[in-house]
Amino acid sequence: MAERSVRPLQPGEPAPDFTLPSANRDAPVSLASLSGRPFLIGLFRGLHCPFCRRQLRQFSAVEPALRAVGVETLAVVNTPVERARLYFRYQPTPVTLLSDPECRTHRDFGVPRGVFLPPESHEPPQWPDRARLADFEAARINPTGEMPEPVQPMRANDLLNAMDGFEPNEIDNRIYAEHGTQLVGHFLIDAAGIVRWSEIEARFGPEEIGVFPTSREIMLAAGKVAG
Repeated sequence: MAERSVRPLQPGEPAPDFTLPSANRDAPVSLASLSGRPFLIGLFRGLHCPFCRRQLRQFSAVEPALRAVGVETLAVVNTPVERARLYFRYQPTPVTLLSDPECRTHRDFGVPRGVFLPPESHEPPQWPDRARLADFEAARINPTGEMPEPVQPMRANDLLNAMDGFEPNEIDNRIYAEHGTQLVGHFLIDAAGIVRWSEIEARFGPEEIGVFPTSREIMLAAGKVAG
């Protein structure tokens, strides 16, 4: 049976409480510790996801501009903190990196994951929580334009990892097996802890996997809470 539908948090709703270990800060970070400060939080898949790694680099590039208007930048990766610390030792970033290997924060913010109907099911499909595997397998993507042509999402993952020289280890493979269909969410939270802007990956179908907000879109959204 498919999992129940998850509804992403909407502008005007309070952000959920969270406390997560940081891969590049001395202490855990919580919603309470951010009280009175607006922040952008990206909820990503694990390090096995090349699209997420690229968006984290974009976060690094836009972080100074966000900081200049008083907005902190956080990224939650679906990776154990020890693995994240090792990776980001070689890929340093000014973004505050948080670890959530079980995707609890993703669920609390209402970021959905893909769930496939059994082949014999007669339920009407609805992306992403009642998806048909055939529809996913038929999707073709090339969100960064780095591949010669659009390819199936799983193939795109493999190709970009090979281009990056990224070899998933046992931990990455375990996270991928457990949470590989998790989607990505972006939320802008104001100083009072209220969601002011949000974007969810692949809202309309698997053909949008890996399509994330641009730096310009992020900065435009930041104007809702800046100052």
